[in-house]
Amino acid sequence: MRSKIEKFSLIACGAIIGVLISLNLPVFADKVEKSNLPIDELRTFAEVFGKIKSDYVEPVEDKKLINEALNGMLTGLDPHSSFLNMEDFKDLNQATQGEFGGLGLEVGTEDGFVKVISPIEDSPAYKAGLKSGDLIMKIDGASTKGLTLNDSVKKMRGKPGSKITLTVLRKSEVKPLIFNLVRAIIKSQSVKGKLAEPNYVYVRVSQFQEHTGEDLAKLLKSLREQNKVPFKGILLDLRNNPGGLLNSAVGVSAAFLPKDNLVVYTEGRAADSRMHLTAIPENYLKGGNNKDDYLKDLPEDIRSTPMVVLVNNGSASASEIVAGALQDHKRALIVGMQSFGKGSVQSILPMNNGTAIKMTTARYFTPNGRSIQAKGIVPDIIVDDGSDPSFMTKEADLTNHLSNPKDADANAPAKDNKTSPSPIKKPEEEKKKNTDTSSGPIEPASKADKQFQEAMNILKGLQILQNK
Repeated sequence: MRSKIEKFSLIACGAIIGVLISLNLPVFADKVEKSNLPIDELRTFAEVFGKIKSDYVEPVEDKKLINEALNGMLTGLDPHSSFLNMEDFKDLNQATQGEFGGLGLEVGTEDGFVKVISPIEDSPAYKAGLKSGDLIMKIDGASTKGLTLNDSVKKMRGKPGSKITLTVLRKSEVKPLIFNLVRAIIKSQSVKGKLAEPNYVYVRVSQFQEHTGEDLAKLLKSLREQNKVPFKGILLDLRNNPGGLLNSAVGVSAAFLPKDNLVVYTEGRAADSRMHLTAIPENYLKGGNNKDDYLKDLPEDIRSTPMVVLVNNGSASASEIVAGALQDHKRALIVGMQSFGKGSVQSILPMNNGTAIKMTTARYFTPNGRSIQAKGIVPDIIVDDGSDPSFMTKEADLTNHLSNPKDADANAPAKDNKTSPSPIKKPEEEKKKNTDTSSGPIEPASKADKQFQEAMNILKGLQILQNK
């Protein structure tokens, strides 16, 4: 970690040195010439910096120019890297702890606009009906074109109770949609569950936060006591889960896998970005303190109960890690739609001045060595949710997305895979009903949730097969 910080501090220092060169300070020029920094490019940077300072139509602060240059340096690499000023860094820390202010949207960029990856469950955005793939064209009437992702996020955040209007382009709609929302404190409860039927447990993980693994263990223990006998089936719902903390994903996987099973491994250039994370406390506990292992009292039958995992286009990153691990170990049957395909790891690297950078440092791989970057997890059984696949946004659609190192044709659709999953399609009437934008979001695990109903039927079939 320290070496990374020093490396990027050196880059920042190099940029500043370049500015000093433009001011004709030869002592600094001599130092740069003796280093390995790209002197010609730094001189160009300094020249542009100087021209903006002297000729731009309005005066611009040095801090703003440097911050914009840093942000451009990172956002130009891939859709998930960015520069975080002090306020952004603070907001990010609050989000991973499960409480922050705003609308409740996980967003990315496409063609200069803000694109919805997934709305967070129970948030104002989710309740209003925003969907994965929506393109936010305007915020309170002002275009998002040309704004950085951080600037757009800032505009959407604000005082709880304050109003905001989003103009959204949805590919299935001819005209832009207008959403009038009220900002709120987003208290995201990342784990929910219930006994869907006697002996069958339903667990929904909407995001991977700091305490997600611990909350999952508490819920499973509580429902197990309530059921009195071992479960006959477990349905884990990861739909529209945009991801989150890597160690939480390992903890959730470890709740269902035998100890020491490989969950995920990562490959990057830096030594500390190459990891093999297995289902042991050291890999999912903060600080690796085994005394605080929240899985130690989990009933052992949980790890052998027949299991189905629900995913869709909004399942990304950490949720794909869990689905991929359970699929590779043949621990669960994956059901639903092909996932988003974000197979990269972002590290938060604090800087000395209180800012930070969020930078892609590695690709992650499933236990069998699959990279799902720009490809996603292909379900064992496809259960259509009524959405038109051509309207779905995936990692492969994002500008500057990383390539898939394991597959020369990373952008190939699911039907081109050698092992084609079995499709379960809905009648046309249900497709029309579920694509009707006038209706709100379907409540997960409700009677209207057709994917849930199909998954439960599949789960019962697995239990019968296990008995035989």
